[in-house]
Amino acid sequence: MTETTYTVEGMTCGHCVGSVKEEVGGLAGVQTVDVDLATGAVKVTSVEPISREAVEAAVAEAGYQVVA
Repeated sequence: MTETTYTVEGMTCGHCVGSVKEEVGGLAGVQTVDVDLATGAVKVTSVEPISREAVEAAVAEAGYQVVA
């Protein structure tokens, strides 16, 4: 099990959180996605490491940007 946390910029509401969770959660191997709207933290738990590029692309598909 691998756990990685990213900081996502631009989320302002529950719908934003849902969009990010849906896109990132759709990546192969992802078990859970926890999003903290207040801090922008997105914690991804997966069976094997997920590439940063894949997470960035999924977040971008949702309309947001990984900044850290």
